[in-house]
Amino acid sequence: MAFFAASALGLVIAYLLGSTPTGYLAGRLLRGIDIREHGSRSTGATNVLRTLGKWPALAVLIIDVLKGVVAILIALWFCPWLAAQFSSTPPAALDPQAWVAWTVCLAGIAALLGHGRSIWLNFTGGKSAATGLGVLLAMSWPVGLGAAATFGIVLASTRLVSLSSILAALTAIVLVCALEQPLPYRLLVIAGGLYVIVRHRANIGRLLAGTEPRLGQSSPDTKAEAQV
Repeated sequence: MAFFAASALGLVIAYLLGSTPTGYLAGRLLRGIDIREHGSRSTGATNVLRTLGKWPALAVLIIDVLKGVVAILIALWFCPWLAAQFSSTPPAALDPQAWVAWTVCLAGIAALLGHGRSIWLNFTGGKSAATGLGVLLAMSWPVGLGAAATFGIVLASTRLVSLSSILAALTAIVLVCALEQPLPYRLLVIAGGLYVIVRHRANIGRLLAGTEPRLGQSSPDTKAEAQV
C-alpha cells in the first residue's frame, strides 16, 4: 500500500510543479501586470520576451524546463525512497522497476497537464513545450537532447517558436520509438508529444495561413495561449 501512496503523492507534486505559472508570476513581480492582458496574452516565455524582455524570458524558460526535470526526479528517486520508509518489501505481484517506470510516465503526464491546465490560473496555461523538454531530459537524455537540437536548429533558421516546438515534439516521438526505451517511457513521449502539438493547433492554423509572428516580431492581440 505504501508503494501506491508514494506514487499518488508524487503525481500530486508533479502536477503542482507543472501548475506553477512562471510567466504570470514574472509579470506580477517585475511590472505588476497580468501578462495575459499583454502581447499575445500568453503566459509562456515567448510572450514574456515580447512583454518583459530577454532576461525575464530566459528565467521563465529555465524554470519551466526545471519543473519537468524535478517532476521526473521525484518519480525516479523520491517516490521509491518514500515507499521504502514505510514498507521494506514491495507487494509480491509488483515489479519494482516496472513500478518506477510507470510512475515516471504518469508524473511526466501530470507535469505537462499542470503546465497546460494550471490550478492557479483557472485550469488554463501554456503549451507545455518547455516543461516537456525538462521531462525528456530527466527521463531519457538522448531523446531530450535530440528534441532540443531540433528546436534550436528550426528556431535559428525560421525564428518560429511554434514550428520549432511542434517539430521538436515529433522528433522526440521518433527517437523514443527508435531507441531502446521502456514501454511506459514510449507511451509518455507519444502522448506528451501529441498533447504539445494539439496545444499548438491555433499556431498551426496561422502557420498555414502565413500569419504566425516570428521571434522578435509583435504578436497579434489575440487570446493565443503560451508558445512554450
